[in-house]
Amino acid sequence: MTLPVPDLSEPVRRAQSGDADAFEAVYRTHVGRVYALCLRMTGDMGHARELVQDVFIRAWEKLGSFRGESAFSTWLHRLAVNVVLMDRRLAARRAEDRLENDEGEESAPPLAAREAPAGLRMDLEQAIASLPPMARQVLVLYDVEGYEHREIAGLLHIAEGTSKAHLFRARRLLRERLDR
Repeated sequence: MTLPVPDLSEPVRRAQSGDADAFEAVYRTHVGRVYALCLRMTGDMGHARELVQDVFIRAWEKLGSFRGESAFSTWLHRLAVNVVLMDRRLAARRAEDRLENDEGEESAPPLAAREAPAGLRMDLEQAIASLPPMARQVLVLYDVEGYEHREIAGLLHIAEGTSKAHLFRARRLLRERLDR
């Protein structure tokens, strides 16, 4: 059972005027959902916590651009997705730089995959976290967040067919991991 989110029009309006206490109320209301989104997209609890902070810093900075044409939660969700995707792009650039320096070394599997005890069935969150990054992001955006393939393609700068292929791969890998 999910609790209804209170109408935040008044706290958001006050926060837009610079009221830090009102923004704290907005933060407390939305931090759980933003964290869950960041965790699902990154598969790393520590990194997700860092990204949540980035999301709310950006929200505070950009609060003046929220015009109320959609629900505040929708605006914040889109901002969070953009922060995670920007972080992914920066990480990819850093990885390319490291690859030039460390040719031939393989990267370690995600933390959640390394910590899962052998022989025990992974839960869904661990299985999602253990997916390859692009497959995980497409799966979360499509199956969890409800984006269409054309939207995902635009967000991730990939072809629509590539988005579908990543989703197919993610679902196959997820089934394999959950059937163990």
